[in-house]
Amino acid sequence: MKSLFQKKAKTIIGLDIGTKFVKAISLDVSSSQCKVLAFACEPIVGAAFAEREIKDFDAISKALKKVQMSVRSKSKECAIAVAGSSVISKMVYMEPDQSDFELETQIELEADSLIPYPLDEVYLDFQEIAPSKSHIGKVEVLLSAAHRDLIDSRITLVREAPFEPVIVDIESNVLGDSFMRFGNSGDSDIGVCINLGASLMQICVTEGKRVIYNKEHSFGVNSFIQDLAMLYNIDGQEVESQLASGTAPDTWFSDNLPAFISSLQQQIQRALQMFVATTHKPMPSSFTLSGGGANLPNICEDLSRDMAMKVRRFNAFEKMEFDSRVNKEKLLSVAPQLTIATGLATRSLHAWRK
Repeated sequence: MKSLFQKKAKTIIGLDIGTKFVKAISLDVSSSQCKVLAFACEPIVGAAFAEREIKDFDAISKALKKVQMSVRSKSKECAIAVAGSSVISKMVYMEPDQSDFELETQIELEADSLIPYPLDEVYLDFQEIAPSKSHIGKVEVLLSAAHRDLIDSRITLVREAPFEPVIVDIESNVLGDSFMRFGNSGDSDIGVCINLGASLMQICVTEGKRVIYNKEHSFGVNSFIQDLAMLYNIDGQEVESQLASGTAPDTWFSDNLPAFISSLQQQIQRALQMFVATTHKPMPSSFTLSGGGANLPNICEDLSRDMAMKVRRFNAFEKMEFDSRVNKEKLLSVAPQLTIATGLATRSLHAWRK
């Protein structure tokens, strides 16, 4: 992973390869206010993934090429992210004032006991965060690792589009960055973002200007799609197509969506209880919903009513400017789906290590 880190780029494309859609966004970050230059959200036809691992390379390649044509950026440099069971992100505590070389040596020793793969099968990276409040005299270091196959397969596909990946990040980290920059209005209060995708529900909790908790749960909109396919004896791909195009019958939502929302509510409550038990923080009174699941009709309103919590839909573009060629209405209709892509695109605001 570290070999992909280059010097700071002025503008890069945030490229989010999900299990059902490929999303991309290009931002002008040269001034204090971000400006949307281009975006794309293309469906992946068929079941291209199994447990976040790519099974149908052609389907993803076709979606990537459509995205490349839609974005039409002169720059091919992009940032991508990975998630799933073969991705590991842990906080470790190290001695302060070490050089990068000394820290890297210690990290590799620490990683050998934390990572369930041989070290030559993973990409490792680390970032010193801050002095630790719980381990006196130590500094917090974020250790990230991902299986080489997971990253290499995506890099190969992305380069064929053609894009040039210069950053590989972890989705949970990107979600936290995007939420803190565009979604959390408070600087000191606890903020919660729940990213509901097709196969994963990711919870990210921030306090002040840092992420204090994140976790992935195996639950997503696929559950709703599979129920519809079974109840109406329709192919799952047809269900996805109608949901994406906005042509789904109203009865799908009036008759079947409440059951999915009830299951989602239980999953969210369990996730929040796990957060409270792990961190000993108070139960949040609100959260922000992002990801493709946030586009389901009235989902925020229904969750807010049923859970007696304030639930709002994530929109990173509320205070952004838009290039004249950008279809603003279409962009805002898919805004929650672009949460990860937007976080990746804003990585050009920060320097990153080689």
